[in-house]
Amino acid sequence: MKLGLSIGYSRAHLDVPVALVQRAEQLGYDSVWTAEAYGSDAVTPLAFLAAKTERIKLGTGIMQLAARTPANAAMSAATVDALAGGGRFIAGLGVSGPQIVEGWYGQPWGRPYYRMKDYVAIMRKIFAREAPVTHEGKEISLPYTGPGSAGLAKPLKSILHMNQIPIYLATGSETTVKLAAEIADGWLPMGFVPGAMEEYRPWLEEGFRRAGNGKGFHNFTIQASVHVEVENDVKTALQKLKPEVALYVGGMGHKTKNFHNDIMVRRGFGDAAKRIQELYLAKRKDEAIAAVPDEWVDLKSLVGPAARIKQRYRAWEESGADSLSVRSRQPEAIEVMAQAARLN
Repeated sequence: MKLGLSIGYSRAHLDVPVALVQRAEQLGYDSVWTAEAYGSDAVTPLAFLAAKTERIKLGTGIMQLAARTPANAAMSAATVDALAGGGRFIAGLGVSGPQIVEGWYGQPWGRPYYRMKDYVAIMRKIFAREAPVTHEGKEISLPYTGPGSAGLAKPLKSILHMNQIPIYLATGSETTVKLAAEIADGWLPMGFVPGAMEEYRPWLEEGFRRAGNGKGFHNFTIQASVHVEVENDVKTALQKLKPEVALYVGGMGHKTKNFHNDIMVRRGFGDAAKRIQELYLAKRKDEAIAAVPDEWVDLKSLVGPAARIKQRYRAWEESGADSLSVRSRQPEAIEVMAQAARLN
């Protein structure tokens, strides 16, 4: 199993952990992943890291679809890839939720399934440079001829010669997991834990069947992720991760549409998910954090002493994922995971 390093997005002050990424590269990590919500973006830090590293792959986990047109996403990915020497960028894409799509970007929620399908198809055409790009989709079309159009649109072909950059989709529902397997090069699964492949495998296989051309697990990457916290006391380590769980399960989305809450319910923690959301939306955040079960955090994380992490890593290694992104900015965690994965 390959390892990635997930550095997420910056909080109140921009912080790109260059030394940590460089150390991960030295240890043999395969990739580094950034993110965006409604603050720092996912692409710009990768351009900065491209100049500070030599070979580690540079992935967005994720670029939000509403933040960019597919043409701009392709341009951004190809530009950073060229700066990095080529063959290093991975375009991880996802829809985010309706609160951010409509509240932050001012874009309609629309039909996310078809938006992803159109988005990927347009990016592929831009990367290929086989002809000026045209696309007639259910959500996105090029050239644009809708309301407000000047009627002067012209199909264009990229000036920059681009690599066919890998595209990964972040999805979690049955229909979108099938779509990822059908049209993407890889998958950034939501709520993936050891044992989850039993649920996901038939969905992925159906997507491969739709794609045809011999597509299957052998030429498709599953990039899972796991929180890692090295700490002698397991309870203390679990407690450190609970505030983020409460934030995402309780407040990162509307009460009726929260993907993180849905995943927790699907994994058998429905009562806790409901309680966390009720408390968080009532602005009782400390109580929401206290309501996060230890078992849920432990299921989707690797925490505790180094020996415990290495022992529990085996389940992730056998989970069906090809690569595992370490979600941590703790230097010791990066070292311990390299040892667990037997890098170098």
